[in-house]
Amino acid sequence: MLRLNVFGRSAGKKRGRSNGSRMAVLARRIAMAGVGLAGFMLFLILVLRWVPVPFSAFMVGHFVSGEKVEYDWVPLSRISRAMPIAAVASEDQRFPDHWGFDLEAIADAMEHNGKNKKLRGASTISQQVAKNLFLWPGRSWLRKGLEAGFTVAIEVCWPKRRILEVYLNIAQFGPNTFGVGAASKRYFNRAPAKLTSYQAALLAAALPNPSAYKVSPPSSYVWQRAADIQRQVRLLGGPSYLDRLDR
Repeated sequence: MLRLNVFGRSAGKKRGRSNGSRMAVLARRIAMAGVGLAGFMLFLILVLRWVPVPFSAFMVGHFVSGEKVEYDWVPLSRISRAMPIAAVASEDQRFPDHWGFDLEAIADAMEHNGKNKKLRGASTISQQVAKNLFLWPGRSWLRKGLEAGFTVAIEVCWPKRRILEVYLNIAQFGPNTFGVGAASKRYFNRAPAKLTSYQAALLAAALPNPSAYKVSPPSSYVWQRAADIQRQVRLLGGPSYLDRLDR
């Protein structure tokens, strides 16, 4: 009996070490897979600094649902100067100055959300590019964490003009309509280079909720919001406000 008891304890220790070894191997493999995935995503971000974006994660969601997506990549040089400044005036007025996160806007949003039922967001254009390009709709701590990581990588790897160019091309401006190229043709039957300041403001007015805010014909709310955006553009100094962005 003594001999069997000793052998039993010995076998138990071996099984414990074996289980521990398997767990360690599994943990290493998971870590290696995570590092590999992060490396691949960083490589993809570097490639997309120069290559036109073929589609975004948000577009994939529409593809999977069987919906037809209107999308036409347009270089920033072929977009009216009225459009970038309208988007910045509407969504992220400190875009030229921050490094992906607007801490002042975040603080204001937290204070507002603590006092009101209607929540206010504080996502910058860089954060919206990260979310629209690589992630999925919805709210969760996991998605926000990934969004923060992608935002940092994009800010490090891309110049500001590239971030703005990608944003204007993958942002949703209406049902199944992505990018200013498709939106300008759908709503105004003109090339994005020919957009007027008012038309650009209308498109920018739809950005917070393109499924609800109609560009054409604009609701009274969208019309008023477009007028507010035009006023903000003037206060910023017009399109020249963005001339200081890196090239």
